[in-house]
Amino acid sequence: MILFEDTMNTFKTPLAILASLIIFSSCGNKKDKTTDQVKTYPVITLSPQTANIYSDYPATIQGIQNIEIRPKIDGYVADIFVDEGASVKKGQLLFRINAPQYEQNVKTTEANIKIAQADVNAARMNVDKVKPLVDGDIVSPYQLESAKYTLESKQGELAQANAALNNAKTNLSYTQIYSPVDGVIGTLPYKIGSLVSSTTVNPLTTVSNIENIYAYFSINEKQGLDFFLAAKGVTMQQKLTTLPPVNLVLANGNILPTVGKVETASGLINAQTGSINMRATFPNHDGLVRSGSSAVVRIPRTISSALLVPQKATYQIQGKLFVYVLDAANKVNSIEITTMASSGDSYVVQKGLKAGDKIVTDGISNLREGLEIKPAKVNADSVYKNP
Repeated sequence: MILFEDTMNTFKTPLAILASLIIFSSCGNKKDKTTDQVKTYPVITLSPQTANIYSDYPATIQGIQNIEIRPKIDGYVADIFVDEGASVKKGQLLFRINAPQYEQNVKTTEANIKIAQADVNAARMNVDKVKPLVDGDIVSPYQLESAKYTLESKQGELAQANAALNNAKTNLSYTQIYSPVDGVIGTLPYKIGSLVSSTTVNPLTTVSNIENIYAYFSINEKQGLDFFLAAKGVTMQQKLTTLPPVNLVLANGNILPTVGKVETASGLINAQTGSINMRATFPNHDGLVRSGSSAVVRIPRTISSALLVPQKATYQIQGKLFVYVLDAANKVNSIEITTMASSGDSYVVQKGLKAGDKIVTDGISNLREGLEIKPAKVNADSVYKNP
C-alpha cells in the first residue's frame, strides 16, 4: 500500500505541470486572438476645403418664340409644303388654303374699279362742259357746283373700290401661309382636305424658334433668399448679372455643351406654392433641345471653407445620415450629420462635425458603436473628388 501511494504521488507532479502549461497556453492564445480582432480602417482628419457644389432645379423648355400658325380665312387645306419637325426659314411657304371666293372677290372689285373710274371720267367731262357755259353766262354757277360735287362723289366711289380691291387681295393672300420666323415645325393636326377657319380651335401648326431656348424653373422662398443674399450687387438685376453660368442637364443625363445664364426672376412669390419663377437662357445652335422638353437647370456655387465627407463614409437610418467618428481611444462613435449639397463624391456638411474630427472613410458596414479599430491615416486629396 505504501508503494502504491508513492507511485501515485510520483505521477501527480508531472500531471499538474502539464495542466498548468495548457492553461497558460490557452490564455496566451486568447490574448493573441483579441489583438488580431482590432482591424485597420482608413481614417481622414477633416479640414476646410474649397468645394464646388451645385443645386438642381427641374425645368421646362420653350423656344424664344413659339408662334401658332392659324388660318385667317375659311377654306380647305389644299397643300402642305412642310413636314413635322422640319426646319424652316422666315418667309417659307407652309400651307395653301383653297378658298375660291376670295379670288372671285378680287375679280369683282377689279370690275367695280373700272366702273368707278368710268364714272369719274364722265363726271370730270361734265365739269369741263359746264365750266365754259358758266363763264359765258349761259348757265348758272349752280350747275357747275353741282357737277363738281358729282365728280367728288365719283372720285370717292373710286377710292372705295380701290380699298375694296386691296382688302380682297389681302384676303386672297391669306390663302398662302408663310413662316413668320426661322424655326422648327410642330405637329400638323390638319391634313389636306380639312376644313379650317379663323375660329378653328387648334392651330395649323406651331413654329418654334429654338436658336436660343428658355428654361423655366422654380425655387422656394428660402432658397431664393439664400440664393440672392449670396449674390453680389444691390438691385435684383445686378445680382442676376453677377451669377455664374449655369448648365442644362438633359433628360438622358447629358449636359448641354453650351452654358446658359439666369436672366429673370419673378417679382412675386407664388402664394399657393411659395416659389419664385425664374428663367435661364441657353444657346441651342444645333437645335438639339426642342420646345416642350424637360430638363434640369444646374446652378453652381463655390464654398471656400467647407467640411467634406465622402459619400461612401456615410450611412442612412430612417432618412438620417450618419458617419463614424474616431475618439481619442481609437473607438468609433456614430454621429448624425446634416448636409447642404453634394460636391463630386462628397457631401458638404452643415451640422454635426467640425474641423479636426477624424472619420472612417471605408468599410463602415463592418463597424459598430464603440468598436476599437486601428486607424490608417489617409491623405484627404486622394479621397475628395470635386466636379
